[in-house]
Amino acid sequence: MGRLFGTDGVRGLANREVTAELALDLSVAAAHVLADAGAFEGHRPLAIVGRDTRASGEFLEAAVVAGLASAGVDVIQVGVLPTPAVAWLAASTGADLGVMLSASHNPMPDNGIKFFARGGHKLDDTIEDAIEKRLGETWDRPVGAGVGRIRTDLDAADRYIAYLVGTISTPLNGLRVVVDCANGAASVVAPAALRRAGADVTAIHANPDGNNINDGSGSTHMGNLIEAVRSSGAGVGIAHDGDADRCLAVDANGAIIDGDHILAILASAMRDAGTLAGNTVVSTVMANLGFKIAMQQANIEVRETAVGDRYVLEEMRANGFTLGGEQSGHVVLLEHATTGDGILTALHLLARMAQTGKSLADLASAVTKLPQVLINVGGVDREQLASASLVHAAVAAAEADLAGNGRVLLRPSGTEPVIRVMVEAPSEEQAAEIAESIAGVVRAELSTS
Repeated sequence: MGRLFGTDGVRGLANREVTAELALDLSVAAAHVLADAGAFEGHRPLAIVGRDTRASGEFLEAAVVAGLASAGVDVIQVGVLPTPAVAWLAASTGADLGVMLSASHNPMPDNGIKFFARGGHKLDDTIEDAIEKRLGETWDRPVGAGVGRIRTDLDAADRYIAYLVGTISTPLNGLRVVVDCANGAASVVAPAALRRAGADVTAIHANPDGNNINDGSGSTHMGNLIEAVRSSGAGVGIAHDGDADRCLAVDANGAIIDGDHILAILASAMRDAGTLAGNTVVSTVMANLGFKIAMQQANIEVRETAVGDRYVLEEMRANGFTLGGEQSGHVVLLEHATTGDGILTALHLLARMAQTGKSLADLASAVTKLPQVLINVGGVDREQLASASLVHAAVAAAEADLAGNGRVLLRPSGTEPVIRVMVEAPSEEQAAEIAESIAGVVRAELSTS
């Protein structure tokens, strides 16, 4: 059996893999591990619990709350809020633990459980491993006044919105924005935050019913947003995923502005403001070569990490950097947040437009991207990738053909049961041809069927 925790918490098919029993046991184990580590010494432990709009989040939230309270942890339920809101609330309230029920951009039938430590930071791998080892252990249950108490915070969303808007100094007056909320956790707070900052906002996919999260909408399905921007004459479109820790954008012409473009725009803005620590931006190995070239031309250093915003965060925290993120739209503004925050990112991106008077297309033109093709190969044994000799030979041959004018990257996904094959090349056709060829070798050598 593989590790239960992936790069972004525990995820799987709700009520099959991510069950109420697992949610309860994980919460109890987390309380015990943190207690043994001294996190609760001298005070009564407190946890913040939130969720996205998935129907399964309702029973999983109940299980998490029950587990924590049974272990003697007081719980504040904040209901449907973005993942970064739960992290911020955990930090701002001084809570010992934050728990978010969400599978982010995954399809509605999935769900997940993500933990935040005191201060709103993701748990270290060692803590996650300790939690996993203690699942189902026998324990001495508190009784009487020792059990946790549960209450609901009805003002959490408004405080979070106020905080986000307070991080920008340039009003968004005059900007016409379409925001795609993915029928997820951003559905209320994203339009409200943008309007409070001064923007003229049209919200789409902002009517969650428990079943329609990420369904043909949000940062993984941007066709409707592109059409809405073009038909409305808006200057910009913003796309979030189900738990609103991602932000992608669309310019007035309908061109997609991804995380590489957004990182480059914010890096230049922070460099000009003197807030880009170390004159450095942190990205992952998935960042397009065009992004790296643009940063080199702007005299901004790039630090690379493995894929996953947790690894970006680790590099940032270890070295005091203030900006990092991923091509997928996870952007971390460490001066204001402890994790990727899509609404915060949108506010700062729009503020740069308002500050400079430039269109999003103009700002994004600093990055000329190489064509990139990504293929997700399912039905394969991810654990055997490192020893797959035929796959590695195919990659070496492709890289020799590219002769430094592109690259190939293979990696097992940390959130889905697939191997990702990414190719950059001088043309879309060449990138697609190479990616398909390598994906075929992956299927042939590592197929589990």
